Amino acid sequence: MELKGAVALVTGGNGGLGQRICHALAGAGCHVAVVYARSREAAQEVAGQLREKGVQADAFPCDVTDPGQVQGLAARVLDRFGRIDILVNDAAYNRWIPFQDLDALTYEEWNKILNVNLTGPMLCIKAVAPAMKQQGRGRIVNISSIAGLGPSGSSIPYAVSKAGLIHLTRCMAVGLAPEVLVNCVAPGYLEGTRATSNLDPAYRERAVAGTLLQRAADKDDVAEQVVAFCRTDSVTGQTLVIDAGRVFH
Repeated sequence: MELKGAVALVTGGNGGLGQRICHALAGAGCHVAVVYARSREAAQEVAGQLREKGVQADAFPCDVTDPGQVQGLAARVLDRFGRIDILVNDAAYNRWIPFQDLDALTYEEWNKILNVNLTGPMLCIKAVAPAMKQQGRGRIVNISSIAGLGPSGSSIPYAVSKAGLIHLTRCMAVGLAPEVLVNCVAPGYLEGTRATSNLDPAYRERAVAGTLLQRAADKDDVAEQVVAFCRTDSVTGQTLVIDAGRVFH
């Protein structure tokens, strides 16, 4: 798909990885809707930086777990830009809960993590799908994690939510074909994100030491893969791991 002039909606666009994704899409010529749940100033700053690249960009607030807000977000982005060609589901939530500590794995934490990381992307996909179908083209990229490919990560619900997101990718690829292509990127340990700051320091050290390349995954590599999935005309339902050589699937 030609990206110059395309409109991209990026949830979690003010986060450490989300900002890189927004900049990569803008660099490819996309106009960008920077979606945030909090930190309005940070999201507006990102949008301002994107406009300096010569594209249109604005910040939009949204709780991705609220169906009404998600539908309203899609309507506002369509009103502002006239179309939605790309959706990147990057918004996520995690909390450090060791797998063995089932007492800390509360019903409330389970629901919050699953709602943000899995239900949120489903709601966003449903909200933008009609416009993409009507346009005759669309690209959706979900940001999962290697925690979705094996029992690892910040908590059991986080791992389960990311595994679900990988399978949601496959299912939505079937449901939205042939007009809309749906793919997924599964990063490994990343530095400089809100999710990283919530991890136990010892776990962070093990995450780096366990890679073949002995370093964290690169956020820009993830962002460029998002762009590649948006450009492709022949790949759908796939998950690509970017983790500096830690998980093989």
